[in-house]
Amino acid sequence: MPKLDEIDLRILRALQADGRLAIQELAEKVGLSASPCARRVRNLEKAGIIKGYAAVIDPSKVGLPISVFASIKLERQREEELDRFAQAIRRWPEVVDCFLMTGQRDYLMRIVVSDLEAYERFLKEKLTRLDGVASIESSFALGEVKRSHALPVK
Repeated sequence: MPKLDEIDLRILRALQADGRLAIQELAEKVGLSASPCARRVRNLEKAGIIKGYAAVIDPSKVGLPISVFASIKLERQREEELDRFAQAIRRWPEVVDCFLMTGQRDYLMRIVVSDLEAYERFLKEKLTRLDGVASIESSFALGEVKRSHALPVK
């Protein structure tokens, strides 16, 4: 991984706050001229530090107000089973986050749906049909206290 200096970190913080900043605006915020700023942004992109740019959408305003956290335990934790599970999960748009975990459960995922019936369909038609799933524990989010896409880069 390339060594990040203070200017790189300022660029990352500024772009996390507003990914639509024009290079000239970004350059002013971080104390550079436009050309060196653009070069640094390209280098951060090429290094894979900046993986992309996206709009942050309010799920409830697009008809997806329900967030469900599902803990999954597999029957076996062999590489083939883990890979098969991960491949299936990647195809399902309802699963917006999925992490391989330590502890009692193998995976923790966040699923967004329009209502309880949609989650029931997701469970019955997708998740419970996966070979190797031993158990599923679902928890429904009652409210969002904090959600951030910005990393605490220092």
